[in-house]
Amino acid sequence: MSEALNPSPTLDPYAIPLEEFDMIRQDIFHHDSHVGFFERLRKEDPVHLQEHEVEGKFWNVTSYKDIMYVDTTPEIFSSEGSITVADQDEDFTLPMFIAMDRPKHDNQRKEVSGVVAPTNLAKLESTIRQRVQNILDSLPLDEEFDWVDKVSIELTTQMLATLFDFPFEDRRKLTRWSDVATADEESGIVASEDERRAELIECLEYFTRLWNERVNSEEVGSDLISMLAHGESTKNMDPMEYLGNLILLIVGGNDTTRNSISGGVKFLNENPAEYDKLRADPSLIPNMVAEIIRYQTPLAYMRRTATQDTELGGKKIAAGDKVLMWYVSGNRDSSVIDRADDFIIDRPKARQHLSFGFGIHRCMGNRLAEMQLRILWEEILERFEQVEVVGKEEMVNSSFVKGYAHLPVRLHAKK
Repeated sequence: MSEALNPSPTLDPYAIPLEEFDMIRQDIFHHDSHVGFFERLRKEDPVHLQEHEVEGKFWNVTSYKDIMYVDTTPEIFSSEGSITVADQDEDFTLPMFIAMDRPKHDNQRKEVSGVVAPTNLAKLESTIRQRVQNILDSLPLDEEFDWVDKVSIELTTQMLATLFDFPFEDRRKLTRWSDVATADEESGIVASEDERRAELIECLEYFTRLWNERVNSEEVGSDLISMLAHGESTKNMDPMEYLGNLILLIVGGNDTTRNSISGGVKFLNENPAEYDKLRADPSLIPNMVAEIIRYQTPLAYMRRTATQDTELGGKKIAAGDKVLMWYVSGNRDSSVIDRADDFIIDRPKARQHLSFGFGIHRCMGNRLAEMQLRILWEEILERFEQVEVVGKEEMVNSSFVKGYAHLPVRLHAKK
């Protein structure tokens, strides 16, 4: 791997040979350096073979249309085993329904999908609004604080605690387990794989206590643990499969919303004309939410594995090859999305983005994520003239989760 890929805000991806591109190197996602790399791949080699010293050979799929094809052809591109470039360790395998194919995927997903059914979302709306109001009303005016910690994490963690009926006073454990689940030794979150595993086993032990309470309850609850404990296809899961599905639901319920909450503040500060447009017309909020999720792309990619020899973008893909669908690239594909590099809150067809995936694995909680973001921005506009970013954001050190560790802001009261 070339040291030329050492990123900085001024990094020029056109000065580096394509064969030296390392798209899973974590720090290219700092300073938005990844944008130029994917732009070049879309132009010159949209289905790009990469040989990696640790993860072996894999294909970087970067155009919107190719990504959509892979995502909606599960019979050729399997989710079985792993949704990240790394294969799961044989001695610590965590099955989860996002990394399963039909019919097991469909059966397990069906057991928990009721939690985000339209009737349940309607019931949750008043709870979310009250929590958003409480969080925003507790924030200091004209004083610097970390938006990620005080708002993005707090709101999503409260929501997760509600969905799991998890002890509210321990809700920050959910944040920690979410971070640990997608971390490695280079992330700064865990020092070793042994530490990561130990914390995930702690997660399993905690949730096993909750499972035992719910499975023996005379009344079946409407929370995710009760749904898993009583679901026909999930009630006999072994412990590691239970842990795998817990991690899926925790990360899925946390990262998309949490990082879009932070991203929206960042993007409006970078595009003050769009912030003016929003203040002038709050009815743009639902459309803006979709644009934030596109522009942020909270999970940068998803992996599939070819089940047979096939062809994609003129390239021969062999059975067993890893294929990475780079949603973060497809969402900037100007051949499909007009002015794709611009943040436009009244963009037509804003929901055509790839951030939630498509096909059988489309994000189960997409409407819940959108609802949380919509309510948050409705309440922000009621209270504040501006959420001002007052320093450089600190990014999560990951090529999978595209997120924020810190975002310093200052609130200005509505005039």
